[in-house]
Amino acid sequence: MSFDGEVGEMVAANRANWDARTPVHVASEFYSVGRRDPGEWFAPFEWAALGDLAGRELVHLQCHLGTETVALARRGARVTGLDFSARAVAAARRIAADERVEVEYVEADVHDAVGRLGAGRFDVVYTGKGALCYLPDLPRWAAVVVDLLKPGGFVLVVEFHPLLTAFGPSPAPGEGPELLLRHDYLEGRGAVERDSTHTYTDGPALTAATVSYEWAHSLGEVVTALVRAGLRIDELTESELLPWPRWARMTRTGSGWWALPADEPRMPLMYALKASKP
Repeated sequence: MSFDGEVGEMVAANRANWDARTPVHVASEFYSVGRRDPGEWFAPFEWAALGDLAGRELVHLQCHLGTETVALARRGARVTGLDFSARAVAAARRIAADERVEVEYVEADVHDAVGRLGAGRFDVVYTGKGALCYLPDLPRWAAVVVDLLKPGGFVLVVEFHPLLTAFGPSPAPGEGPELLLRHDYLEGRGAVERDSTHTYTDGPALTAATVSYEWAHSLGEVVTALVRAGLRIDELTESELLPWPRWARMTRTGSGWWALPADEPRMPLMYALKASKP
């Protein structure tokens, strides 16, 4: 266990929740495992930031089913995927085998990654798309990222923008379609408990382990954690794109991703943050 006390219990609850989610996600239309090109989970700005991956050592932290992990391996990287859910790691191994892609998968909490994978091993650390909200201690996470990287290596964090997270996924009863702030943008108030029988995908309800915990992390908190850990910020991209239509009125763009209609105000829904180790 990477954390003791109440936080440790929350992390354990999250692990059980992701174990319960995994079979639902594997069978979902949302992921369309075996039917959807894993590369579709990447926006053009991600590939631009990653650059040429051929022959590079890359680790994908909190990889879940390994959909993005497979796409990264297909770009020529020597890829390791890490996740704390035993069921997710088992599913990821099956998916990679079915896709005939070589990926090393390791079951471990992200905070224990250095001990399990080795220090100074990787050219690239990739993480994101709904991962950071499950981390209770960003400075500790940033220190792990630095220790995993070789000198000259970089981390690419691709995450849902905290402004998007601050909006509820759907209007509350009696509300209109306007986007209203319903959750914290800024960090500092501790974990938020969520108890839901359905996950973000289609599929049946969970029958157990429905409770999970999330922590708000502002963009400023993420940047500061990485800089104080010793990394240099290379670029920060804020994007109006999402890989799926979170709101019904979103329209598909030429990249295959989704955006709010052109006549609505533009706002960031995702970001990509690249930082290098001197």
